[in-house]
Amino acid sequence: MPASDALNIPEANGGGHVGWHKHGLGQHPSEPTGELPLEAWLVALAVLPAVGPARLRALLDIAEPEAVWERLQVNSDKELVAVAGSYQLFESWRRCVREVDVALLWSLHRSQDIGVAALGTPSYPQVLAADIEPPVVLFHQGDLSAIAGPCVAIVGTRRCTRYGSEVAFDLGRDLAKAGVGVVSGLALGIDAAAHAGALEAAAKPPIGVVGSGLDQVYPERNRSLWRAVAEAGVLLGEAPLGAAPERWRFPARNRIIAALVDVVVVVESHAKGGSMHTVTEALKRDKYVMAVPGPVRSSASNGCIELLADGGAPCRDAGDVLLALGVSLPETPKLDYRPQPNTIGQQVLDALGWQPADAEQIQARSGLVMTQVACAIEELRAAGWVAVSGRWIEQVAP
Repeated sequence: MPASDALNIPEANGGGHVGWHKHGLGQHPSEPTGELPLEAWLVALAVLPAVGPARLRALLDIAEPEAVWERLQVNSDKELVAVAGSYQLFESWRRCVREVDVALLWSLHRSQDIGVAALGTPSYPQVLAADIEPPVVLFHQGDLSAIAGPCVAIVGTRRCTRYGSEVAFDLGRDLAKAGVGVVSGLALGIDAAAHAGALEAAAKPPIGVVGSGLDQVYPERNRSLWRAVAEAGVLLGEAPLGAAPERWRFPARNRIIAALVDVVVVVESHAKGGSMHTVTEALKRDKYVMAVPGPVRSSASNGCIELLADGGAPCRDAGDVLLALGVSLPETPKLDYRPQPNTIGQQVLDALGWQPADAEQIQARSGLVMTQVACAIEELRAAGWVAVSGRWIEQVAP
């Protein structure tokens, strides 16, 4: 059985080298540094092409990491070929071993302030050590103590609506203010909004779990957010420097998110969205799953609606999450300074609802004439009641 089967992760059989060439790890032999620690050899094995969590565990079932590295220098090894699943991948491992300087690779991680924790050592987080599928090696940047205390994952679609983005932001901000660690995958959409909210709170540090090396920002558009989370909280992953964001790494990342938290909140998700994989991993671990209700006609809320129909707990705001955690939220009055809409403006808001619509749809629902709708939309936009993007109008929460 291929090692990847243990996690149902489609690890590639070829290529996929970690980008260690750009660091010059095979070009200049390093000076002798004495005996290297266990973590250095784990980093080296994690650099091998197509070695994810399942294959890494399978390799370590054969021998200690340094011994595995040494065995990869011989012409053939039936046990290692079996873990690779093909002689072609085994040969790519052997080429990598010949080209990578382990001491220099280890020095690179240390010089860039990348912490490396091996499973079974004192520095490894207990919350992950107790998991059913703990990472063998954990890479971190920032303050690892940020994961202490109650934590909540806020996940959802990259293609979120303004409604979903605002709800995720509010949840991230209010939970962080209440001392709850906000965990997400730093993806576009809901993930980014949740972490932006947690950062605005400037309270409990945020936690980002990534599917690449900690120097490989993905998506690029989130570079500033990635940096802010690392500075204010912590970034976690199980891939070494240079590891590209290959597709198979994200299901593995999602299990770490599920392992870290007490509650998973799905804000918006398509029925087959990646967030549903995080939900599956959470349920395997008996974690509490909540879903934010959304418009039944919005495809972005289909996954949440299905979760609620299956008996999932509804999440309206941070108070619902804190109730599930047994944590109290300080009372803070929510004031709305926007001028109240006039009669026609209110009719337009009622016709718009909380799902994006265009002017023609609003006109048909309200029974107003188009000039009234157009004027009201402009007045509502100026007052902050709606946002306009192209032809689409969307209501803005207070």
